[in-house]
Amino acid sequence: MIVVSLLPKWWHVATVNARKKNRIMAQSAITVRIDSGMKSQFDKLCEEFGMSANTAFNIFVNAVVRTRGIPFSIRAARAEAPSALDLFMQQRRVAEASQEPEMTLEEINAEIRASRNERHGGGTFRSDK
Repeated sequence: MIVVSLLPKWWHVATVNARKKNRIMAQSAITVRIDSGMKSQFDKLCEEFGMSANTAFNIFVNAVVRTRGIPFSIRAARAEAPSALDLFMQQRRVAEASQEPEMTLEEINAEIRASRNERHGGGTFRSDK
């Protein structure tokens, strides 16, 4: 059986340095609240790596202190633009909630013609040209 380390280089350096120094330092406890399902997955992965969750946290803390930063990028999820259908349905709900009377097709076409005439300098605009 061949075991390939998937851990980053900084983990190996931190582990070797800790073993070389082999010194005992004062210990402090940290309590972390985490989703139980996520903790279970984390524990299983740590076991696959051959370490405890406690060791993994210590490695993380050492990397943060050593690099003075989080050893991975943190980004907010990109907000998705609403779809055309979502925008249409939103506008439809606004129109349905409105107290304005509904327009007939002829009234809508008259407004469109008036808008086109206004854009073209007040002249007559015919769409059938």
